[in-house]
Amino acid sequence: MTHVLIFKSKDGEYKGFNCIGHAEYGDAGEDIVCAGISVLVINTINSLEELSGEKLSVTLNEEEGLIDCRFLTQINEKSVLLMDSLILGLKGIKKQYGKEYLDLTFEEV
Repeated sequence: MTHVLIFKSKDGEYKGFNCIGHAEYGDAGEDIVCAGISVLVINTINSLEELSGEKLSVTLNEEEGLIDCRFLTQINEKSVLLMDSLILGLKGIKKQYGKEYLDLTFEEV
């Protein structure tokens, strides 16, 4: 199962996110759920940097399926929209393929 944890402040501001694990919907290299989650997460990070100019701290570990992204400053309006889009996409995957493959949670930090 892939676990995605979205970090928000008590005021609801995005602080980052963490994605770990493999969905195990299919065999390695053929897992469309894992691929979909990966595309959403990596594209969001790239968009946050390239389109919104955010300063990020990103940690990757392919073996563990870990991607950890933290905002180094308060994010701008474009980045809020990108994060909302990431969550919308993840909720869509979870709805279509089931909660046994994707766990999406929120944590106050």
